[in-house]
Amino acid sequence: MLHGFYGRYYQAPSLSTVSGPLVDLALDQGFGFLPLRGERDEEWQTGASLPVKGWAIEAGYFHTAAKNFFDHNAIGNSNIFFPLTIDRAHIRGVEVTLKSPRLWKRLQGHVAYSHQHAEGQGAITGGLTDFSPPSDTFLLDHDQRHTLNFGADVDLPRRSFAAVAVHYGSGFVDSGGPAHLPGHTTFDMSFGKSFGERWSAAVHVINAADNRFLQDNSPTFGGTHFVETRQIYGEVRYRFHY
Repeated sequence: MLHGFYGRYYQAPSLSTVSGPLVDLALDQGFGFLPLRGERDEEWQTGASLPVKGWAIEAGYFHTAAKNFFDHNAIGNSNIFFPLTIDRAHIRGVEVTLKSPRLWKRLQGHVAYSHQHAEGQGAITGGLTDFSPPSDTFLLDHDQRHTLNFGADVDLPRRSFAAVAVHYGSGFVDSGGPAHLPGHTTFDMSFGKSFGERWSAAVHVINAADNRFLQDNSPTFGGTHFVETRQIYGEVRYRFHY
């Protein structure tokens, strides 16, 4: 069993020198400004790893407590972001992974699951902002309760390989919560081959089914965006002597 703890101090950037059209736009949108404060984090981690006949099982728990949690806020319906700090934040979660040995000397699989809570508490303590969260807890924009990834890779004849991975997310917070966006699933594929001892080539397909969904509509940090469409790219590698 492994136990860990660390503290972190982060000084948010200063806006004291910001002036001109951006500030005028912010004021026109009804924003106010509070002096930014430095973020302080404390994180606890504990976990265990258990090998069983070639299988690897790992489980862990983490808890981050932040003071003056650093985030961003968009100005109106724009891509202009200014920093802000939230009084407190608590991010905690449990992660479990399972990795198989090389089965039949060809196939290896893996599963990873995470259950996470990301909550803020208190008012805005610094930065450019036009809102103040309630004094009780509220969900942060990257709160996604369930995340699951599983897949496998297989060695094929003639020094080639194939791999597939499936990704599931239960959905991020829906525009401030407490509801969440619908769950979503995507999968990726890869195929590659080695040529001699130094050359190899591969083709990767990301979001192979071209699944389209709203990934985040938060008013802070990332803003509204959809998942990336299908992407296909090639890879060529050469290994030097070392």
